[in-house]
Formats: sequence, structure tokens, C-alpha cells
Amino acid sequence: MVTRRRFIQGMAALTVMGSQIGALPAFAAKAAGKKTALAEGVSRHVDVFVGTGGHGHTYPGATMPFGMVQLSPDTYSAQWDGSSGYHQGDGSIMGFSHTHLSGTGASDMLDVLVVPAIGEVLLQPGDREYDGVNYHSRFDGVRPGKNEPKGYKTGVKGYRSRYTQEEAHPGYYRVQLTDSKVLAELTATERAGFHRYTFQEADAHLLVDFAHGFHDDPKIPTRVTDAKLQLIGNDTLVGSRVVHQWANGRHIYFALKVSRPFRKASLYSNDKALTDGSTQADGTNLKAALFFDKANSAPLLVKVGISGVDVEGALRNLSKEIPDWDFDGVRAHAEASWEQELSRIHIDTRSDDIKRTFYSALYHTMLAPTLFSDTDGRYRGMDMQVHQLPAGRHNYSTYSLWDTYRAEHPLMTLFQPERVPDLVDGLVRMAAESPAGPPVWPLQGIETVCMIGYHSAVVIAEAQAKGFKGIDYAKAWPIYRKRAMEDDYLGLADYRKRGYIPSDLHNEAVSKTLEYAYDDWVMASMADAAGAHDDAELLRKRSRNYRNVFDKTQNFVRPRGSDGKWLEPFDPRAMGHSKKWRDFTESNAWQATFLNQHDLYAYMTLFGGEKAFEAKLDQLFTTDSTLPADAPPDIAGMVGQYAFGNEPAHHMPYLYAYSGSHYKTQARVRMLMETMYLPAPDGLPGNEDCGQMSAWYVMSALGLYAVDPVSTNYVFGSPILDRAEVQLAGGKRLVVETKGNGKGRPYIQSVTWNGKPWTRSWITHSELAAGGTLVFVMGDKPNVSFGSALTDRPPAFGLPADAKVDVTA
Repeated sequence: MVTRRRFIQGMAALTVMGSQIGALPAFAAKAAGKKTALAEGVSRHVDVFVGTGGHGHTYPGATMPFGMVQLSPDTYSAQWDGSSGYHQGDGSIMGFSHTHLSGTGASDMLDVLVVPAIGEVLLQPGDREYDGVNYHSRFDGVRPGKNEPKGYKTGVKGYRSRYTQEEAHPGYYRVQLTDSKVLAELTATERAGFHRYTFQEADAHLLVDFAHGFHDDPKIPTRVTDAKLQLIGNDTLVGSRVVHQWANGRHIYFALKVSRPFRKASLYSNDKALTDGSTQADGTNLKAALFFDKANSAPLLVKVGISGVDVEGALRNLSKEIPDWDFDGVRAHAEASWEQELSRIHIDTRSDDIKRTFYSALYHTMLAPTLFSDTDGRYRGMDMQVHQLPAGRHNYSTYSLWDTYRAEHPLMTLFQPERVPDLVDGLVRMAAESPAGPPVWPLQGIETVCMIGYHSAVVIAEAQAKGFKGIDYAKAWPIYRKRAMEDDYLGLADYRKRGYIPSDLHNEAVSKTLEYAYDDWVMASMADAAGAHDDAELLRKRSRNYRNVFDKTQNFVRPRGSDGKWLEPFDPRAMGHSKKWRDFTESNAWQATFLNQHDLYAYMTLFGGEKAFEAKLDQLFTTDSTLPADAPPDIAGMVGQYAFGNEPAHHMPYLYAYSGSHYKTQARVRMLMETMYLPAPDGLPGNEDCGQMSAWYVMSALGLYAVDPVSTNYVFGSPILDRAEVQLAGGKRLVVETKGNGKGRPYIQSVTWNGKPWTRSWITHSELAAGGTLVFVMGDKPNVSFGSALTDRPPAFGLPADAKVDVTA
């Protein structure tokens, strides 16, 4: 178990960035202080440091929307809170690598670390406790106070971290490295990173640590095989390696060019220098040092292209995307790209904190999935073979599907509709190419098999139900049908045989049963669309297998044995019935009892009716928050036993809409937005998880949430904005307005849609996608009648709330 902790490192306050810049040569001071054309647009509200503290696991570096390159500083490369390579509690920087994950709980990446340095070549990074004898460099100047938003903003340059010598905004990052005496600036294109180093001393070099990467155990380095480094002339270094971390066996290739020739270069294998004149190194632990004369005479520019295909692809990506040495031009393009994407949603609010939280969240929703195909359309598939895309198409990676199917992908269908075909058809290609079948958590051509269920089915079925074209649904159906009907995959055989997964035979069996039940519901939608109506009927019936792990005497889901009996002892706060393994996935019985997303009205009958269900839901939020000692740190953001910091709980506040007490949804959702999110490094309630944590905020701030994405319906919440305008497909606009909104006024009094009264507590995707104006009148007291009538409650199981529930079906 990973303990909950923060990395806080005591440091002496040193000289602030402004005085450091003042000591630079004139040309360097001018370049460092230059303000690019960051228009008075929405990008200025983004704080890229949100989530870099606490357990958010985000990174602050330069990238493009959905870009393949994430060029960012690495402060540490091991352990849980180092998952992104960066944590605000660390006080030194190892260097700058080109691939990072945003907000994950498991990790990998940190490829091609570039370390600007002075003096002798130091080959070891050391640990986060700066010792002065390794290549870590401090970046000092800790701000007073912990996670204090006040004084955090620095104007159009962007936001500074808690360190005075570090600042960033979308598409650009800079930091003054104190020990290395260099100002580092970073920007990026989609497939290439661009560095600008302004050294304050003449004797300088670049170390390229190609053994660097994320590793779980600080004492065991990243496992690398088949690594190669090659010098080409006096300005180019290329390389390739295979990494055996979370994505075991992924391939990465790079090409690095510098703006002026290096005086000499040294290659190292296992930290031993190769003979002078060596231009190639092969092995597992490879590094290179590039030396420059008069390094402080002018900024040194470094550009690095990456590829998952080959070195030639990396070189081609680099030459296509950064053909010259115009750092400021590339930076301006990155900034303009972010402004364009962020401007797809314009908001008005009287609260600066809400505005910063919203746009910081929207920014984080566009850090994954990530591009994973070259400029010529080639990509490495899940079969490890190189494939060619049709013209105009793109391949993506980094799908945290157990998380992102809930809000991230529904959000994409609204404000990124033209990107949906590539994002979803890529999942179909993966399913066809992968020896593992339907993707679960794919990363750069490798199936990590992380988390349970096979929720890529949800993303495909949602796109299909919403009418998106350019996706090979016919190709998807037989592959996903095989998973549902035939595959012996992580308990599915027992699930089909018994109607549940026995907890004495399989780990996390209760959660698996519940999530396979939802996947069955999703697969029924795909089956109907494929014309396989008998399969659809069978799958719909099977989607009610949740009943087989529900104990009516306890009103909880709980572990059941292979003999059909309930397993003892049972404690709803516990992770399981024994020490052998957990019966729940990052949850306990309290949280798992409310996982149902698709069949709420039948589910309520198991509790004894909607009132009993609602009373139990109330208890979820109000019971004691104590967790057992063996609870994983992912169970976070506690409100009672409700764990908002982990994604399976995200739909639960919206379930009151189904019991007719929508005003409770309004109160809970508003409370979560106001207390769980802050525009500060420790401003997230848990892991960001590739955009899902932020997507929940964006959707909820708009007053919408997809409890069951495949239904294509959105349940209303409590919109926190005064006004929002969302760009939709075909030039249409969705406007969401509130009247009488503000602190202490979370309750919906009435709603109109395109000027007409609207009494339902939900709305369809097709209605929103057609464009229109949704107006909420808010107040400080609940209107208990809003959404209470059966005809105004959200549908479930494909049926309206007033339909007769056939619990025997």
C-alpha cells in the first residue's frame, strides 16, 4: 500500500527570478522577459500548476492540445506521487523529458531527459533530497504559505508555482536553475519539443540521460532493453529504446538537434565513457554529453522529435514541425492553439477563482488522449507492427478508460465533436490489432490491462448512439461480442456461468460483477445497432446481474462465495472479507453499492423502494468517514463514505434525480464544486486521471452530467457559472445561463429551454447538439417539486421513469 503523504522539502529562500534575470547578459535578459502575444483571451485564466501538489499527479510543462510530446521538468522519477515526474513538494529538478502522463495512479514515460549543466559531467541524478554532487539542480525561492492562491497570479506571463523562479502557461514553461546557472524555457509542437537555454557561465554541456524513466521502486532503475544512441555530425543525436515499465515493451525513438555545433560529444554505457571518437552506443544504460564553447554568448536552442515507429519518423516529425530555429514562433503557435481550443467554451462568472478553476480544468481535459502517429500517418499498433493510416486520420494513445468514459468522453462529444471519430475509431483499430482484444488502458501500443471491465465499449457505444460517423462500428461488434460472450477474461467465464464472480475465486470480484453488468448494458446497445437483437436481449437481462451480489438483508452489495453463500466477516467499510485480496476495486461496499448507472428504477426495488434507496444514499454522504488502515490512497475526497476523489463515485450525487429529490443533487454537486476544487497546486481531490477529474468539474459547472453515457442523456446538477457559450458541431451554439446565482444559491427554481418552460431534470444530447439556450433560475431554498414528478425524472434501462418496472426480466 502506498501511504498518503506530501513531498515537502525544506529549503532556504534564495534570490528571486527577477534579480537572477537582471544578472544575465543583455540579450538574455531581453529574451527572458519578452512577452509573446498572449491575447486577452481565456488562456490567461489557466493555471497549469493545478494538481501538481497533493495527489493530483499533473505536470506543468509545455504541450499541445492532445499532443504526443509533453516537454516538462522532472523532479523525481519514482513512487506514487511522482507519477507525472513532477511534484510541487520537491525542490530540485533533474532535467526536462519529453513524455509525461497527466494525473495517473500508475505510471511510465519520462523519455529522453535533457539536462543543461555546467562544470564537470555528473551522470547520476541522485534523489529528491538535493545533495550537490549529482545532476539535480535547485530552483529555489519557496513562496510563503502552503498552496496559497493569493499572489499566485503573475499576469499575462502565466502562473508561477510556489517557487519564485518557475512559471508557465499553456504551451510554455520556464525556470531558473540555480545550481546549473541556466534559464530554461520550453515549448512544443504536436510531435516535437523545443528548448531554449540561456547559460550564465561559458563552460556548459547538455547531458542526455537515455536510461532515465519512471520506475516504481527508487532502488530499482527503469528496465530498458535494446537501447541505441548515435551521433550524426556535430549537431544531431538520435536514439531508440524499448521500455519495460507499466506499458511493458513500448518502443520510443527520438532525434535531437542543437542550434550550433557542439565542440565534442561523449557517449556512455553503464556510466563509463566510450573511447574518444565513438559515434554509436548500444546497451541498456546509455547517456550522452554534448559540450559547447562560450555557452553564455547566446541562447542554445535544442529541438527534439519523437516517434513510436523509428528514428526516421522522429527526424521527419522534427523537420516537418520545427523546420527552423524560431523558438518564439513555435511558442506563439502553441499559445494560439491552446487559445483556440480553450475558446470553444466562453464563460462569464463574477468569481475569479471559479474562472481559473474552470479553464484550468478545461485545459487538463485536453492533455489526453495523446497523439501517437507520425506526420506521414504511420503508427505502431497494439500488435507492435507499423501501420499506415488513411490520409487525414490520426492515431491516439493514453486512454484511461475506466475513468474517462464517465465525463471526459461525453464532454468531447459536445465541445470536440470533430475529434471524436479519430478518438473512437482508434479504439476499434486497437481492438482489432491487439492480442489482448478490446482496449482497457492502452499506452503507446501496449495494453497495460490496468483496471477492470472493458469500458472502451462504453466510448464506442456512446458515439454510436449519438450518431457519430467515421467509426467502423461493424468492425467493432464481433470483437466486442467475443469479449462479452466467449472470452475467459478476468472472471468473465464465472460471471456468465453463475451470474456473478465468486470472491473466493477472484480478486475484486464484487466490483468486477457490477462493472461487467454495466458493460453488458452497453453491449446490448451495440448489439441492437448491429441488428443482433437476440444478443441484445440476452445482454440486457445479464446487465441485471448486479442483483446477484446485493444482500437485501443488509442493503449493500457484498462478496459472495462459489457456493452461493455470503462471505463473512462483512464490514461495509472494509476492502474485503479476507486479507488474501480485495473484493472491491479502489472502493468498499458503501461506494460499490451505488455503482449502478443504467437500471436505477429496478435497482431501487432491491432496497424496498425509492424512499429506502434515497435514505441509503443520504447515509453514504453522512456516515462516519473512517476508513480501514489497508484502504488504498485512491479512496480520497471523503464526504461520509462517499469518495469523490475516485472516479466510480462521480455519478452518485446525481442519483437523487432518479428518486425524485433532485434538489439534493443540486446541493451535493454545488458543495463538491466549491470544496473539492481550488485554483492551486493542491487543488484536486485525487488523481486527475487523464482529464476525468477535471471533466467532472467542467460538465458540472455547466449544470450537466451523463450518469449513463450510452443513454445519451444529461442529468441537471447545479450550474455554477453566470453564463457559458459552447461551440458545437456545424457552427451551432449551446448557451447556458443562470439567473439569481451565487454563493449559497445552489437550488434550481425553474428552467427554460429556448424560451419555453422545462420541468424535466434532464435533457438529451440531440437536443443540446442542435443548439439553443438553457436558462436556470437559481435560489437559496430548494424547489422540491422540480424534477419530482415521475414524468420529469431521467429515463433508465431505456425506459421512462413512469414505466412499469419488470424486476423479473
